Amino acid sequence: MLVFRILLGLLGLGVVVFIHELGHFLAARLMGIGVEAFSIGWGKPILKKKIGDVEYRLGLFPLGGYCKMKEDGDFEEAYRKRQEGLELDKTTYYGAHPLKRIVSCLAGPVFNFIFAVLVLSAIWGIGGFEFATPSNRIVLSSEINHSETNNPADLAGLRTGDRIVSIMGRRTESFNDIREIITINPNTLLPMEVERNNEIISLSIRPTLDESRTRGIIGIYNWQDPIIEIVIEDSPAYLAGLMPLDQIYRVNGIDINHALELEAILWDKPAEIDINYLRNGRSYSTILQPEYGENNMVNLGIYWEVLRFRAPRLSIPSAIATGFMETWNTLRFSINSLSMLFRGIDFTQAVSGPVRITYMTGEVAAVGFNQGFGSGISAMAHILALISIALCMMNLLPLPVLDGGMILLFLVEIIRRKPLPPKFINAFQAAGVIIIAGLMFFALFGDIRYLAGLFSN
Repeated sequence: MLVFRILLGLLGLGVVVFIHELGHFLAARLMGIGVEAFSIGWGKPILKKKIGDVEYRLGLFPLGGYCKMKEDGDFEEAYRKRQEGLELDKTTYYGAHPLKRIVSCLAGPVFNFIFAVLVLSAIWGIGGFEFATPSNRIVLSSEINHSETNNPADLAGLRTGDRIVSIMGRRTESFNDIREIITINPNTLLPMEVERNNEIISLSIRPTLDESRTRGIIGIYNWQDPIIEIVIEDSPAYLAGLMPLDQIYRVNGIDINHALELEAILWDKPAEIDINYLRNGRSYSTILQPEYGENNMVNLGIYWEVLRFRAPRLSIPSAIATGFMETWNTLRFSINSLSMLFRGIDFTQAVSGPVRITYMTGEVAAVGFNQGFGSGISAMAHILALISIALCMMNLLPLPVLDGGMILLFLVEIIRRKPLPPKFINAFQAAGVIIIAGLMFFALFGDIRYLAGLFSN
């Protein structure tokens, strides 16, 4: 399973990076800028073929690719001799007009945005995929873990059993919708509408920042009806005689309204629990002996019933419109979440490197495929779109080496109405290498910590 997840992650990340580099390649060719090499994958080429002026390569490591623009030896010579004002070859990268270079730089992020729109549009256009999701009904974490006090949810007046139907005017039809908004809005006052006893109540809540996970939190769990959907063969629940559709309503003499109340009873690690449940309208009882693992993990062999809905098949115009709006909203939320890097959080937790991104991509896809082929395709499509949008946004940051930094450099050149000194360009690029190397250090260190925690569980 681990190998399957890694392969899925490599495939997904590779596709997104390839799309980005393809944008640079096509734009450069369109602008008359020469391209020396275009590679699928990194590392030493295992296959290569020159067609025209471009050498096409297949790299050893199947992770993205790169587009190597045509360089001018006169530019390097000018840097060494500290010269300015050289007439460079117009087909080279720095010899081309700065507007052409800007188009070439923008094309990578734009292709990532377009790719996300197309992927999501295709999902909505095909339709018919089944989704499984927790409902928008909540449980206060303070009622499960009594050591937690003064959570934002408690302070805002939320109650266990409430349904959060909207936040900031955006409909929240599932717990995933709630988490998505809360996660990227720490320390922000959010208007909220809650359904309680068939009435709509307006509240406001201010999520706090969970620095260990770099996200906003309010102190809630998703409500889970204690109705069994799946029983694993030879598990404690199976041996106790429990079956799908059984509804547990009492454990050790304590009435159970939601699954988390059962989990709270198991925190004390009882050797066995007395379960009362309903089956076809009749009441039964049984004794179940839980299995306990490391880090207080409990295995009952039960999967609880979740909400399932089938995505509608939209017309082509509606699918494209929905795909575009979903992409735009994700980009907007990603930009908002970027500010979290400057709120005193742990950078090694906040910045994900290729290892963590690859694993998490594969994990999301694998979980989706476990729920069915359609769910797997949908999950893979959504995570690819998400990474593509993140790559679009990150590359537009005005940092040296990144596309945004190069665009800024070329805009300065347009304002000056003359080429920038080779010495300045080289220093700008060198600074970018240092910044990117620093970010990669934090990312890889964070990846190591993430994997260490993953495999220690």
